[in-house]
Amino acid sequence: MTLAGLDRRDRQSKPRERKMPDASPRAFSSEVATASREENASRQRDSECSRVGEGRTCSEHPNWRDELRAIVFDVQGTCADYYQPLLRAGATINRSKGLALDWAELAAEWRDLYRTALDAVIDGKRPWLRVDRIYREALDRLLEQRGLDGLFALHERDELNAIWTRLEAWPDAVDGLTRLRRRFTISTLSNAGMAAVVAIVKQAHLPFDAILTAELARSYKPAPVVYQLAVDYLGYEPGQILMVACHKYDLKAARAFGMRTAFVARPLEFGPAAHPDVAPESWFDCHVDSFTALADALGAA
Repeated sequence: MTLAGLDRRDRQSKPRERKMPDASPRAFSSEVATASREENASRQRDSECSRVGEGRTCSEHPNWRDELRAIVFDVQGTCADYYQPLLRAGATINRSKGLALDWAELAAEWRDLYRTALDAVIDGKRPWLRVDRIYREALDRLLEQRGLDGLFALHERDELNAIWTRLEAWPDAVDGLTRLRRRFTISTLSNAGMAAVVAIVKQAHLPFDAILTAELARSYKPAPVVYQLAVDYLGYEPGQILMVACHKYDLKAARAFGMRTAFVARPLEFGPAAHPDVAPESWFDCHVDSFTALADALGAA
């Protein structure tokens, strides 16, 4: 997913020491020198990459996969499908209220409003706010902008907002994660809230060893403090951790932090009519179309 305004933060790197999260731009400025050094190393990695099957392996460290100890996953869009559950909820609302709303369009607008609020928190333009409240705030704004606010009672808005806790796993997710868990420690690393991710993991039967979300850092990806959570809570160095996502901005930030990266293509993330960016990039360590393909690439039986 291409998100305007995020590229400027993709160059940011991790803090050298654990510190209290600071989502302001000032907190990022001290990391520029570190980011530059890590970017030079990344360019060296890029120049030595060669395509193998569905993914990429790197000749600089032929056994880099053997150095991995943990894998962290984005959740919404990467592990679970939010588009179909949201469209079904919208169809139910249309029937019950006699409406003909285009919920594919509304879903895209809702996500855009959510992302705008998230970026404001990262940039220090507003105080940290739990992500479920951001989603609800964005929903209220969407309904107001569309002239629909009088059609939805408070409890109906609460019920619709809860859709983000009832997402469905992609067909390859459980099998792929089960295989990867046999070889690696696997954890979420999501912008969604702790309660939401716990609910999604339970409902979708996703076999994670740990639940980590940006809420623990009181910031949001792509802020470096969120990727630092994986180091602090899983106990491995960045280079021993693989970040998996279907969003390139997320992987760019993880790579700048020092993590390995795997892009999993989710062409249906926004529905069959959308065309998300799923093209390979030279800087991916792996590019796959499923979690089972990722397990194959990493030798996880």
